[in-house]
Amino acid sequence: MIYTQNYVSPVGNLLLAESGGQLIGLWLQGQKYDKGSLREEMQDREDSEILCQTRRWLDRYFAGEQPRISELSLAPSGSQFRQEVWKILCEIPYGEVTTYGKIAQELANRHHVSSMSAQAVGGAVAHNPISIIIPCHRVVGTQGSLTGYAGGIDKKIWLLQREGVDLSQFFIPKKGTAL
Repeated sequence: MIYTQNYVSPVGNLLLAESGGQLIGLWLQGQKYDKGSLREEMQDREDSEILCQTRRWLDRYFAGEQPRISELSLAPSGSQFRQEVWKILCEIPYGEVTTYGKIAQELANRHHVSSMSAQAVGGAVAHNPISIIIPCHRVVGTQGSLTGYAGGIDKKIWLLQREGVDLSQFFIPKKGTAL
């Protein structure tokens, strides 16, 4: 059984999901890949400790604080490659951005190979099941494109602005997956 709660945030309604006392999902309403590959029955549960902790974490984040990701027990479901990408996302400091290419190069370094695919990294980032907390919004295109956010480009911009990122160096693409 997967337990859920709804959370009303400044970027819209969020669905929080837990299994076994660990956070397994946080999706923006209507986002691409909503609920990922979850197939189990879901039930609303207001007394779930991890979901209540997540709500408090989000309250602090949206109030301008910088809560640590490590404060929550996370269990995103995905392949080993996706897990590695999501771990790197968790290392991106609050208020900073990185590129898909830099993440690909970091993975290549960790695996002692010459290169990895930035497009494959993009796919893993897009399928991040715990949006906002695992900060996929902090990843931009190599040329400064604000692309690739499953929740929508407007939400990505809002989150980056909330974190104090100077967006003057970035642009909204005319075509792309985040539009």
